[in-house]
Amino acid sequence: MTTWVVLAIAAAVAVYVIVLFNRLVKTRQMAAEGWSGIDVQLKRRADLVPNLVDTVKGYASHERALFEEITGLRSAVGRLAEGEVVERGRLEGMLTGALGKLLALAEAYPELKASQNFRDLQAALAGVEDEIQMARRYYNGATRNLNVMVESFPSNLVARALAFHKRDYFEIDDTDRTAPAVTFSG
Repeated sequence: MTTWVVLAIAAAVAVYVIVLFNRLVKTRQMAAEGWSGIDVQLKRRADLVPNLVDTVKGYASHERALFEEITGLRSAVGRLAEGEVVERGRLEGMLTGALGKLLALAEAYPELKASQNFRDLQAALAGVEDEIQMARRYYNGATRNLNVMVESFPSNLVARALAFHKRDYFEIDDTDRTAPAVTFSG
């Protein structure tokens, strides 16, 4: 009789470990899917940057330092290794700030502001920024769920034994973001 009880307890523990393992795998995959969504949107934005810079260059060629900053940041982002979430967030935040400055130049150049190509690129960039924010929220939510499982008892025992690790959140540094001053004269 005691053998059956021991076997039943061992089977229950094994089933529980399997369930926890499967939940850990699911949450890790959801976080990976979320990161993939962010990566796709950031690549879409990176593809828009050269066209936007070239368009603005045609009207404001003396803004060379800003163009070089944007190009350098875009290159730096491209050189990052796959899992460098924190550094990617920092560089993407800086790139977002530089792009904000670039878009603010339109206020000083009415011909640029009136350019259909510039307006189309600006609208596309705004759409991509919205998609990045949605992908970021999804990724950070999936990352939170994984991190909770990796740190919570008893799933932390399974996570530690089977090499599951916490992921970093994707946070964009807002220190370089300054709202452009727009004045309306009337």
